[in-house]
Amino acid sequence: MFSLHGIGVSAGIVVARARLLGSGEQVDVPHYHIAAAETEAEVARLEDAMRLVRQEMRDVAAQLPDDAPPESRALLEVHAMLLDDPALTGEAAKAIRLSLWCAEWAVSTQAAELGMQFEAIEDPYLRERGRDVRQVADRVLRTLAGMPSANAAGDEPAVIVASDIAPADMLQLRHALGFVIDQGGVTSHTAILARGMNVPAIVGAGRASEFIRDDDLLILDGHQGVVIVAPDEAMLGEYRNLQAREALDRQRLLRLVHVPCISLDGERIELQANIETPGEAREALAAGAQGIGLFRSEFLFLNRSRLPDEEEQYQAYRDAIEAMAPRPVTIRTLDVGADKALGGFQDAHPTPNPALGLRAIRFCLAEPQMFITQLRAILRASAHGRARLLIPMLAHGFEVDQTIEHIEQAKAQLRQQGLQYDEAIPVGGMVEIPAAAICAAAFARQLDFLSIGTNDLIQYTLAIDRADHQVAALFNPFHPAVLRLIQQTIRGAQQHGKPVAVCGEMAGDPKAAQVLLAMGLRQFSMHPAHLLRVKQSLLRADSTSLQARLARVLVLEDFDRLPEFLEQLEA
Repeated sequence: MFSLHGIGVSAGIVVARARLLGSGEQVDVPHYHIAAAETEAEVARLEDAMRLVRQEMRDVAAQLPDDAPPESRALLEVHAMLLDDPALTGEAAKAIRLSLWCAEWAVSTQAAELGMQFEAIEDPYLRERGRDVRQVADRVLRTLAGMPSANAAGDEPAVIVASDIAPADMLQLRHALGFVIDQGGVTSHTAILARGMNVPAIVGAGRASEFIRDDDLLILDGHQGVVIVAPDEAMLGEYRNLQAREALDRQRLLRLVHVPCISLDGERIELQANIETPGEAREALAAGAQGIGLFRSEFLFLNRSRLPDEEEQYQAYRDAIEAMAPRPVTIRTLDVGADKALGGFQDAHPTPNPALGLRAIRFCLAEPQMFITQLRAILRASAHGRARLLIPMLAHGFEVDQTIEHIEQAKAQLRQQGLQYDEAIPVGGMVEIPAAAICAAAFARQLDFLSIGTNDLIQYTLAIDRADHQVAALFNPFHPAVLRLIQQTIRGAQQHGKPVAVCGEMAGDPKAAQVLLAMGLRQFSMHPAHLLRVKQSLLRADSTSLQARLARVLVLEDFDRLPEFLEQLEA
C-alpha cells in the first residue's frame, strides 16, 4: 500500500480498479526532411489528418448524452478552433514548405513553441491552455501515424489514470468513476469537466500513471487530493465508512437548495455562482444560485485566429442572462493580456513580465475598438434581464473614468442605431491587487459595486505563484496581510453603501466563508459545486460571535491565535 498526492479538483470518494489510459502507446514523432517536390503532398497529408480529427470531435459532440456536462460542447469547440488556428496548423504548413520538414516534425515543433509561450503566462487559466495545444497536436500526430485516439479504456466502471487527457477523450469515458491525471491544475479542462461529470478527480499527480498499474485497487479521495494504491482492509473499511457518510451528507445538502441562506443571528446572505460559459448557468440554477457573480468572458476570445464579433458575444451574454432571469448576471470584461495571442495583439504590445504588464483593463483600454465591441455586446444583452458589468484588475481612478467614457460612447452608438439596452446597468470593479484594496473606498465612491478576486489578491500580496510547486505551500488565504486587505475592502464599500462580493476561491471554502462573514461580507460567488456546502456552513454560523472573536485576533495582532481560531471554525 502506498499513496500519491495531487490537487483535488472535484470532491468525492471512490473505491475502484484502475484503468490506465493510452499506456505504452506513445507517439513516436519522426524527424526527416522531404524533397522540395513533395511539399504540397505533405501539406495535404497534414490537412487530411486535421479533417479526420475535426470529424472525430464532431462525432463526439453528436453522441453527447442529454445529461452531459453543460461545458462539454464549449470545450470541444476550443479544440476544434485550435485546428484552424494559423499559429498552430498554419505555421506547421509553413515549416513544411520552407524547412522541408515532414508533417509530424512540423506539428510537434510548433505545438512545443506555442506551449512554451503559454507556460510563460502568469494567469493560471491561460497557462493551462498550453495543454490544449499539446492535446490537439497529439491527436493530429496519432492520426498521421495511423494510431487510434488514446481513449481505449473499456466500458467497465473504473478510475481512469493517465498522464494527460483531452476533453474529447474524457467525454467518451462515460463509465469513469473518477480521474487521476499526472498533469494539469485547478483551471484545466480536465478539472472543469470532472466537476461537470460530478466524479472525484485529482490532477497534478506527478508520475501517478507510471506508479499505478492497470487493475490496481484504488481509493481516490478528491477532497484531500490523495489516491491510495492497493489499500489494506483497515484502510478500505475506513474509507467505505467515509463514503457512506458522504452519501448521506449529499442527500442532506440537496435539501438546502431552496432554503434561504440566513445565519443563526438573522443575517441574510446572497450566494451566487462563477461560470465560464453560458451553458453552466443550468448547473448554477440546480445548486440554488441566486445569480451569477462572475461570468468570465475569456472563453469567447481564447484559442482562435480572429476575435469574436459583436453578434457572437451578444448571443453568448444574452443566453446566460436569459437562463438566469430574473437573477443578476455579472459579466467581467476581457481579462487577458498582450502575452496571449488575440488577433495579433501580442506583436503590438510586447511585455517582459505578463503578470505586471498590459493585461485586463489596461489591455482593453489600449485596444478601444475591441473594447467598444465587447461593451456594445454586453449592453445589448442587458436588455434581456439583469446584467452587471465588471472591470478587472483596477489600480487607478483614471481607469474607471476611461472605462465609463467607453461605456457612454457604446451607449450613444446603440441609441443612434435604435438598439435596446439597460441605461442604468451597474458598473463594478474587481479588487485583485493590494493597491485596489487599500484604495477600496475611493473605488466604491466611483462605482456601483466591488468584487474581490482573492486568487490574484493573495498572489500579488504574498508574491507567490501557486502554480509553482516550490512555493505553492506558502500560498495562504489566511495570511494576516491578506485578511486585512479583504477587511479594508469590505469596509471601504460599506462606507459608501455599496455592495461587495468575493468571487475568488476563498468564497467556496466553508471555513474561509465563515471568516469572510465575520468581516461583514454578505455576497459570495463560487463554483456551483461548492454552493450547498458553503450554504450549510453559513447557516450554522453566528456572524456576531464570529466578528467579535476575529476582531480580537486581528486588532490585537495576536497572529499566533489565528490557526486556533480557524481550527475552532472547522470543529
